[in-house]
Amino acid sequence: MADFASRDPLDPAFWNERFARSFTPWDRGGVPSALRDFVGRQARSFVTLIPGCGSAYELVYLCEAGWDATAIDFAPEAVARGRKLAGQWGERVVEADFFAWEPAHPVELIYECAFLCALPPAMRPRVVARWAELLGQGGRVAGFFYFDRTVKGPPFGIERAELDALMAPYFDCVEDEAVADSIPIFAGKERWLVWQRSADACVATARP
Repeated sequence: MADFASRDPLDPAFWNERFARSFTPWDRGGVPSALRDFVGRQARSFVTLIPGCGSAYELVYLCEAGWDATAIDFAPEAVARGRKLAGQWGERVVEADFFAWEPAHPVELIYECAFLCALPPAMRPRVVARWAELLGQGGRVAGFFYFDRTVKGPPFGIERAELDALMAPYFDCVEDEAVADSIPIFAGKERWLVWQRSADACVATARP
């Protein structure tokens, strides 16, 4: 284990150290197949937010597909890396606090990839409430959710029942699929889920 000065994932310095030293075991190194499949199934593009974007591979993919996407991160080192990798789309990588950032246009989709599990469990109700605040009726949260009973992190695992209880006041679960190309840190412990903004409870049927 590398020796880092910062141990608080709520502090940008925590992430700055790790990006500066290329210690990013959560980095998928590209665009996961579940996102590609999801985009391919859509009849139109969506105004998309990528919070905690890190290297921002997905931003480039979405922009090249014609989507209006913005990636945000509160760690300057992450933003610098994301902008470098994003090339012509670099201006769409923004240094911002997820809880304070305000969109220029109404957000229709939030892409979740190692953001919820990067924050301590006590932050989860705030994250979910912010998702609901940013998304209008019918808006969606789509991405990867990490299920584990670990108490140390990041990544911080969550029980499925806890996630369902957090999401139920705001969202319906409309897609639930296994992930075929997980990286080692998440292997066997994540699923691709899509949640649609609604007041109803989660009623999705899981697919193996």
